[in-house]
Amino acid sequence: MPDANLMAILQQAAHELLVWVGFGTLVGLAAKGLMPGRDPGGAVGTMLMGIVGSLIGCGVLLLFNTSYKITPISPLGFCAGTAGAFVLLLFYRLLSNSYIVEAVDGDAKGKTGASTVTYYGRRRRSKAA
Repeated sequence: MPDANLMAILQQAAHELLVWVGFGTLVGLAAKGLMPGRDPGGAVGTMLMGIVGSLIGCGVLLLFNTSYKITPISPLGFCAGTAGAFVLLLFYRLLSNSYIVEAVDGDAKGKTGASTVTYYGRRRRSKAA
């Protein structure tokens, strides 16, 4: 028979895991809702982005002020997590070149060498011959 203390520790760990998964999903959805456009990744990518963004946002908030008590299920934790996930999504888009496209040899409309924002739309199917 397993020790009662071990069972309590495992139960608490499972509870924490489920809280972070649920909270990460909500935070990831909120960050994707704030930033327009299409993003790669499905439900698992949104959840992981929310969890990592929550860790980043809450960590940065605690770095500047340690008097806050941040829990995943708090309004302050939700705002910090959403901000962290938003920043993570912004850096992903900037580093993957899907948000800003630089003009090459004057191909962009407007000034030569200017950066333009591109929004990708759905491709239409071509009719079969």
